[in-house]
Amino acid sequence: MDFNFLLHYIPAFAQAAFLTIKLSFFGIVFSLIIGVFCVVASYFRIRIFEYFCNIYIELARNTPLLIQLFFLYYALPKLNIHLEQMPILNLICLSVDESLRPAFACAIAGLSFLGGAYMAESLRTGFEAIKKRQFEAGLSLGFTSFQNLRYVIFPQALAISMPSISANMIFLIKETSVVSIIALPDLVNLMKGLNSLTYKTDELLFMLFLGYLCIILPLSLILSYIEKRLRHA
Repeated sequence: MDFNFLLHYIPAFAQAAFLTIKLSFFGIVFSLIIGVFCVVASYFRIRIFEYFCNIYIELARNTPLLIQLFFLYYALPKLNIHLEQMPILNLICLSVDESLRPAFACAIAGLSFLGGAYMAESLRTGFEAIKKRQFEAGLSLGFTSFQNLRYVIFPQALAISMPSISANMIFLIKETSVVSIIALPDLVNLMKGLNSLTYKTDELLFMLFLGYLCIILPLSLILSYIEKRLRHA
């Protein structure tokens, strides 16, 4: 093991890890928003949105992220649709170099599209685990349907779903390894690029392993703590 080589490339791996963290953060946030929207549509029996969400969930869960990224990055621009120009993604993409913005926007959209379906299913499981009398209890206290959702149903559903949501978060971080296919300089992309130049495969794989471990392990510990707090709340 060439430790001088490892020390020399630590800054490059730290920069790539920071990009991976940014992708993971926005992917997880948007996934949760999409998941909540889907279960709320189901809770309020909004038929049009419920039907649309069911189609979306099946489509997202039954297609690989790699294919989704290819479609977002290569097919949409041919239809004159540029995700990096959309208001929210445009604001987020200001944090990266201009040359990386199209790929960065597509990566966030792909992770959100895939993750939202899994988050929706996790939350749905939590909602279905709540007994019917819990729904009726809030309404009998004079809560509106929205207040019942906010103060009675959703906190319980979140506590039940938290282990599955935690697993989905870690899954999405691991899935960021796929975004190297659209030339984003994440950890995997950096490792492959350096390996083609230096042939230091063992050292680079070790750095890749450490990079993901440093991202996932602290998050895993934090999520475990949150699960325990919710379970005993």
